[in-house]
Amino acid sequence: MTKTLKSLAGAGFIATLIATAPFAANAQEFTLKMQSSDAAGVPNFELEQEWAERVGVMTGGRVSVEMLPVNSIVEHAETQDAIAAGILDGHITDTSYFTGKDPAFGLIANPVGAWSAPSEMLRFVEYGGGKELMNSLLNPRGLQFIGAVTPGLEAFVSSVPLDGVADLKGLKMRAPEGMVQQVFAAAGASPVNIPQSEVFTSLDKKVIDAADATVFSTNQAMGLHDVAKHPVYPGFHSMPMLEVSINKTKWDSMPADIQAILEMSVRDLAHDMDARLAMKDMEAVAKARSEGGVTIHNWSAEERAKFRQIATSQWEKVAARSEDAQRVYDTLVDYLKSQGMI
Repeated sequence: MTKTLKSLAGAGFIATLIATAPFAANAQEFTLKMQSSDAAGVPNFELEQEWAERVGVMTGGRVSVEMLPVNSIVEHAETQDAIAAGILDGHITDTSYFTGKDPAFGLIANPVGAWSAPSEMLRFVEYGGGKELMNSLLNPRGLQFIGAVTPGLEAFVSSVPLDGVADLKGLKMRAPEGMVQQVFAAAGASPVNIPQSEVFTSLDKKVIDAADATVFSTNQAMGLHDVAKHPVYPGFHSMPMLEVSINKTKWDSMPADIQAILEMSVRDLAHDMDARLAMKDMEAVAKARSEGGVTIHNWSAEERAKFRQIATSQWEKVAARSEDAQRVYDTLVDYLKSQGMI
């Protein structure tokens, strides 16, 4: 009997080796070195690192993602070329960084005034033609778009009450160069280009009355509401799209189940980023209200629609600059009309 048990044990051991050998060989079929446009330590990057770990779990170890902070391998605006060349495998980055390659990237990345919530932008990407547009832009450049995420709608800092488009007329405000300035100027404001580092001082000294800064919780942490006590929240103007893309050749080499898992994981990351960053904003809003001294303004749907209508005139100017930008404009406007948003 002992000899029989030993034989069976040996046979079982060999069978186990045979059964697990293919898994061991395939344990890390794909390694993805990906660079973020976010710095190490910020909430966005921490969420992206958690996503990378989940991908490993969801694929049973068949995909290993190394998530690197901004500028680790190449500069933030060079990741697209680095992925095509095989220096990087992918990125999670603001698509507008590649506007210099084609204005279509800037228009799809942040059509100022289009979105009032992350869910609106994510629906457009997944079901309204956005994903197809992105791949039509990226595939010829050697990349595959997997999905989009966003840190959310930026709030607006103001030292004077702002309850709608009419209140923007003559408003001295800080706005970054490009489409944001164009749209606010078209709405009647007087935008100027001031570095983020000078926003507090400029508001405090009344050089400007308002500023396009960042999300509510970050504005609060920087003390901007101490000198500008009429923030607009939720914001009404800017919400960047962060694309999750990888090298197309590597994507094409992946089996269908891994591709599906990656797409699902990015949708999960989008939900994660939306929910958890929104919680930070809501905590900051609750704190501001409880402490008093700050009046939070929330624009009506009608006022948001007015601003969006003004913004579309500037989108048209961008659309005229390239065939791809025109395709983005047409698809975006058709979608917004179908949803009753313009």
